[in-house]
Amino acid sequence: MTFQYCPHCGAKAIPRETGDEGLVPWCDACKRPLFPMFSTCIIALAVDEEGNVALLRQGYISSQYHVLVSGYMKPGESAEECAAREIQEELGLSVSRLAMTGTYWFEKKDMLMIGFAARVRRRDFRLSGEVDQAVWVAPDKALSLLHPAPAISYLVTEHYLRHPEILEARG
Repeated sequence: MTFQYCPHCGAKAIPRETGDEGLVPWCDACKRPLFPMFSTCIIALAVDEEGNVALLRQGYISSQYHVLVSGYMKPGESAEECAAREIQEELGLSVSRLAMTGTYWFEKKDMLMIGFAARVRRRDFRLSGEVDQAVWVAPDKALSLLHPAPAISYLVTEHYLRHPEILEARG
C-alpha cells in the first residue's frame, strides 16, 4: 500500500527524495517518510516422519488445486512462531522442526510470503473452519496436486523435495 495521506496525522503526503530510496511519500507535518506497507505471511509444507506431506483444500483459494498451510503474521510474532501456530490452527499438528525454504513475493496480493518445511508428528488432522479437507500424500505425488510453478505452494514443495535433508536432526 502506498500512502496518499499520513496515517499518523492525516496530512496529504508529498513525494520527497529520501536517501537511496528515491521519491517516497513524505508527511511534512510529522517530518517522516511514509514507506509503502505490505502484508507478511508464512507458507508451510507439513512433513511427517516418513516424508509424506500434508496438502489442504480450501475452496476460497482454489477449487482445482491443493494448497499448503499459510497465514498472516501477527505483530510481535516471529515467522517461525507464525508457521508453528498456523500448522497447529489449520491442521491440529505440532511442529518439532522448521526449515526455511525461501521468501516469495506474491504480487497478486502484495504480500511477502516466508516459506517453511515443517517436521510434524503424523496423526489425524483436526481441521480449522478455514480448511475444507486435508490429505497426507507421498512426496512424489504432491507436485501434481498443486498449482504449477511459479505458484508459491509448488516452489516451497519443490524446494523440500530437492533438499529433504533440511528437516534432518542437526548435531
